[in-house]
Parts: sequence; C-alpha cells; structure tokens
Amino acid sequence: MSTLVLYAADLVAVATLTVGIYWPRHRRRDLVVAFLGVNVGVLAVAALLAASSVTAGLGLGLFGVLSIIRLRSDELAQHEIAYYFAVLALGLVGGLASTTTPWLALAFMALIVATMAAIDSSAFLSGHRRQVLVIDQAFCDEAQLRQHLAQLLGTDVSAVTLIKTDLVNDSTTVDVRYRIGSRDVVGTKARALA
Repeated sequence: MSTLVLYAADLVAVATLTVGIYWPRHRRRDLVVAFLGVNVGVLAVAALLAASSVTAGLGLGLFGVLSIIRLRSDELAQHEIAYYFAVLALGLVGGLASTTTPWLALAFMALIVATMAAIDSSAFLSGHRRQVLVIDQAFCDEAQLRQHLAQLLGTDVSAVTLIKTDLVNDSTTVDVRYRIGSRDVVGTKARALA
C-alpha cells in the first residue's frame, strides 16, 4: 500500500472527525480550522521525519512542545482537548505509517475516529451535567450546600466541589455535578408503586 494512500486516509479521517463529528455537535469554527491545520502540519512533519535520519524522539518532542504552546494560548474544554489530541494522533499515525504495517495504521485511524464519535455522542452519559454556580448565600457546611443544590437543580447531586465562600458578600461558588431527572425518575417510580 502506497504512503500516499495512507496520507489520503489521514485526510479523510481528520475531515470525518472534524467536519462530520465535531462541527455538527459543537459549532466552533476556530477549532475546526485549528484541528485541520494541526493535523496536516503534523502529518507533513511526521512523514518527513519518517523518511529522514532524524530520530523519532526529536520529532515527538517537537510535537509535544507545539501542542503545549497551542493549548496554553486559549482556554479549551476537556472534550476539545480530546479532539485536539485525536487529530494530533491521526497526523502521527498517517505520517509515520510508512514505518509500520499499513493496515495497522488504517485500523488505528478508524479506531480514533470511532472512539471520538462514540464517546462524544449525545447517548453516552447523556444525563450527566456539570456546572459552576455562584449562589447568593454563603455555605460553610457541605451537607447544607448539597441539600440546597439538590433543591435548586431539582435533582440528586452526585458531586460538589466548594470553590469559594464569600462571607462578606454572602455568596458561594461551587462546581456541581448532577444527573438530569434522577429525582423525577425516583418520584415517578414511587408514585407508580403506590
């Protein structure tokens, strides 16, 4: 199998991941441009490194430095970081594929795209949410805070991280994780049994 076919497979994989999966779900044009540009750049550098006498360690170190610089320049959500590393991995797999079995490279490209499609789908952990809330009351007791959040959100709270309690301005900043509708489901089941 020609290396050009593997390069084309990388471009198809990154287009599928970026335009077919990421864009319809998240609609951030700036990241679509970044994902495609970074993938093509990584593919080109990896392909050149694979064909030269420069060690792979130097090339991978270069990619690490570049990704750190890019990720520190703008605040990204965790799922966006996952996409970022997926497109980096696709570029590396496509560019270094000439040093390995071609069908293995294609299988890894498909695995990366399929994994991102599955874990970023609306069906995967769909009811779980996270919010950072500022509450107009100061809470020092976590049990009271959890009870207040459960009442405020109308659901059971699975995790609470107290970020800041401001006793002067009477406010609390909290990172809360909860499941949508968990309390309604329990109430519906209880009424159905009665």
